[in-house]
Amino acid sequence: MLLPIILLSAAGFTVLTTEFIIVGLLPAIARDLEVTIPQAGLLVTLFAFTVAAFGPFLTAYFARFERRKLFISVLIMFGVANTVAAFAPNIWVMAAARLIPALGLPVFWALASETAVDIVGPDHAGRAIAKIGFGIVCATVFGIPVGTLISDAFGWRSAFGILAVIAFAKALLLFIYLPKTSLHQHQVSFRSQFKILHSPLMIGHVLLSILVFSGMFTAYTYLADILERLAGFNGTVVGWCLMGFGAVGLIGNSLGGRAVDRHPLIASMMFCAFMIAGMVALVPNIHSPLGLAAAMGIWGVTQAALFLVSHVRLMKAAPEAPAFAASLNIAGANLGIGLGAMLGGRVIDSFGLQGLGFAAAAIILASVLLAMALMTMKPREILTVQ
Repeated sequence: MLLPIILLSAAGFTVLTTEFIIVGLLPAIARDLEVTIPQAGLLVTLFAFTVAAFGPFLTAYFARFERRKLFISVLIMFGVANTVAAFAPNIWVMAAARLIPALGLPVFWALASETAVDIVGPDHAGRAIAKIGFGIVCATVFGIPVGTLISDAFGWRSAFGILAVIAFAKALLLFIYLPKTSLHQHQVSFRSQFKILHSPLMIGHVLLSILVFSGMFTAYTYLADILERLAGFNGTVVGWCLMGFGAVGLIGNSLGGRAVDRHPLIASMMFCAFMIAGMVALVPNIHSPLGLAAAMGIWGVTQAALFLVSHVRLMKAAPEAPAFAASLNIAGANLGIGLGAMLGGRVIDSFGLQGLGFAAAAIILASVLLAMALMTMKPREILTVQ
């Protein structure tokens, strides 16, 4: 049963690259569409807020659908959206192109994660989702930086065009190779899934995801701009820096998968603490090759780990409805991404790029304190499978 997980991981690469590729393209998009960097950053906010607003409801509804058809449909939708983005004449059409895939991302990611856990069993949820998460890490390792390099060589529109072709190709591969039996066997009713929100502990877990991702994307949204303007790198060098940032994420993905199976909240606090160190050290070491590499390395490892840790943490907190719990994490994470992009833009306007790391670190510190509080709370049974 390893093949379905590999296929879903490959599809996840395309899905997550579609969301995050814009991080490396923001400077080029802003110049071409004649908007400011903070205005272009709102494209990140639009995508994230759409996921946050509609993700849980769409996931709860589409959980009843046959997985193979659903996953293929989502990838086709991503292919169409990236095609529109490649030809967008202005920021408004670009916004529409970002809105479309934002509706499909939470459905795919939550149900793909649930499918992976079904295959291996809940005791190994972290490692199963780590395999799915490998596609996400590859999106960071290859998708975002290669997109930046393609943009520098051929223009940012080419990056979206190539991503569209990849999405259509992945849809074809799923059509050929993904078994029709990839369907969760114990469905929970639409209404019952929402009962997990009666738990204060679940609300706390969602809030924790919001804080973690708000802090993360307050700085990460503008990392390419930091490297261009503060470090003085050109587009090609920025692409390679992002490649290194993502490459060390492979380590974080592995460490996160093991740590979260032992204790989700402790894992979250540990990686957040190291992320604070990396973020705060980045700008002071911006002109030191060794210092910059160390700061970005620590940040890259912890960021990849927290993607996985946050996801599994919510699924383990609500084993009665893991896909819906995963969608809540995706919603919370994307709400955080959107808030972080907005806050980062405000920080740039008020304090400049050099203030981003400190603002982000303050939010991450708040998430550590919340995780400590959640460890004192006890879970309770709040859902009956129907």
